[in-house]
Amino acid sequence: MHDPEKIRNIAIIAHIDHGKTTLLDNLLKQGNIFREHEKIPERVMDSYDQEKERGITIFAKHTCVMYKDFKINIIDTPGHADFSGEVERVLGMVNSVLLLIDAQEGPMPQTRFVLSQALKMGLRPIVVLNKIDRPHANPDRALNLAFDLFMELGANDEQLDFPYIYASGFNGYAIDKIGDEPKDLTPLFEMILRKAPAPSGNLELPFLMQAATLQYDDYVGRQACGRILEGKIKKNDMVTRVDRNGNHTNHKIVRIEGHLGLKEIEIENAGAGDIVVLSGIPEIEIGDTICDPNQIHQLPPITLAEPTVSVEFLVNTSPFVGKDGKHVTMNKLRERLQKEKRANISLKIEEIPGRDDSIRVCGRGELHLAVLIEAMRREGYEMAISKPKVITKEVDGVVMEPMERVHVEVPEQFSGTVIEDLSKRKGEMRSLETSEHGLTTMQFLVPTRGLMGYRNDFLTRTSGLGVLTSIFETFAPWKGEMAGRARGVLISNSPGKANGYALFNLQERGSLFVKPGDEVYEGMVVGEHARDNDLVVNATKAKQLTNVRAAGSDENIILTPPRKFTLEQAIDYIADDELVEVTPNFIRLRKVYLTENERKRQSR
Repeated sequence: MHDPEKIRNIAIIAHIDHGKTTLLDNLLKQGNIFREHEKIPERVMDSYDQEKERGITIFAKHTCVMYKDFKINIIDTPGHADFSGEVERVLGMVNSVLLLIDAQEGPMPQTRFVLSQALKMGLRPIVVLNKIDRPHANPDRALNLAFDLFMELGANDEQLDFPYIYASGFNGYAIDKIGDEPKDLTPLFEMILRKAPAPSGNLELPFLMQAATLQYDDYVGRQACGRILEGKIKKNDMVTRVDRNGNHTNHKIVRIEGHLGLKEIEIENAGAGDIVVLSGIPEIEIGDTICDPNQIHQLPPITLAEPTVSVEFLVNTSPFVGKDGKHVTMNKLRERLQKEKRANISLKIEEIPGRDDSIRVCGRGELHLAVLIEAMRREGYEMAISKPKVITKEVDGVVMEPMERVHVEVPEQFSGTVIEDLSKRKGEMRSLETSEHGLTTMQFLVPTRGLMGYRNDFLTRTSGLGVLTSIFETFAPWKGEMAGRARGVLISNSPGKANGYALFNLQERGSLFVKPGDEVYEGMVVGEHARDNDLVVNATKAKQLTNVRAAGSDENIILTPPRKFTLEQAIDYIADDELVEVTPNFIRLRKVYLTENERKRQSR
């Protein structure tokens, strides 16, 4: 058991792609947690398969490094706005944060969000100006912008006097001043020991802890992870769990695990300041208090910001149902979503009154929901997903909708196009500046529903050279009607296999989503129409054969490759009367033919 004075608990927070996980790789390597010849993967903390594929962190993860005689617990957090719920709940486990800022880009929208959360909790960040080795890096500008951001977010005098250090996470070095010789990350380790406060807590007081995240183990069931606030615990101790309603139950701790490097190791005891995983409390929920049975105490619940977007999960009713997945009934979907609800409190899952064929899931954005859908399809689930809707609320009789702060970086020649696009989507420009490199940076305030479906268009409109990031800002009065998708779709009128001859004749009507040999059915969306109306087409029609053969009468069929959607793109693309059919191996779009009663109910 470590003396709390010899423990440091820190979280690494930053905007997406500012180098958190890469810096952590090198902190782990230089903390000597790997064996001499051990093969170390890149972005070692991104262990979940979707994190490796998407190149982003989705779940907050714990690790631990021993430096001198200090134990440094580090939490790697996601940088994408949609997973900000992960950041909010782990900040209570740490006493300081490393705020990473890209020395070229400066603070970005997500930097603002995570920093405001840390400042509200009274944490004093250590600013790391990362990627100083990049060609256009300007660490002094980034530092000034960081100070301005601290001021804007209402930091107190102590927080404004933040320590800072320069680093290159990729090359594995940190320096105290520009011009110092780069060696390794020792200056950063030393700064953490000097500037990050030791955790408060007394080993002699009764045991107290709050569950900040949950894990599941096949042998011991649900496990609670959190920082021990007071006292100490050993295996087989009795504890009391106090839930959010104040009910308490007694349990015996069957296993205690701590972190060492990437591994969870079983330990016999732990004390104040340690971040541990406790097993033996089967019904534990996030935010529950675990305390000494003789000294019952309830900590305030962990509160997260509200979700802003919802989708409906429906039973798949297409003709292909059950051909691909093994879980297709509403009971199976409901069971899986309830399991997710217990472990992921940033998602809100609710029944829809009067409907037993669908369930509503609310999250922070399309990517947040797409990660859940992708996980389910890999587990063999089939479902249909409706078009995302923003979650509104009423304040003093006024309907309020979520607004997002949007940060756009584009080459100067595309700035006019982007301004025009976002203005049509009720966006308000907040700032615009163009660098000497011809790069225009803009900030907008745009309704969340204005951004739905725009990201794909944005990449097309900027020839793939633009960067668009956004973060929820506030609720504001409803901005009125907004134009939807500009083009209609091509809808198949018959089942069968798509035919090359039919597709060749259809491609002049628009762009196709299917290739020859793909199975289609009546009502399935097979392409995008070049005009604004929907068009019913026959994608299975074969060429009529005759006995006459002549040179040149058979024209050569040249097909443009079909447009393939990722899950997020498909969810973004569909209109109100369309669904995304998701199965383990296919993503299809289809029309919903509503009955008269359903149409009336939706219009209400």
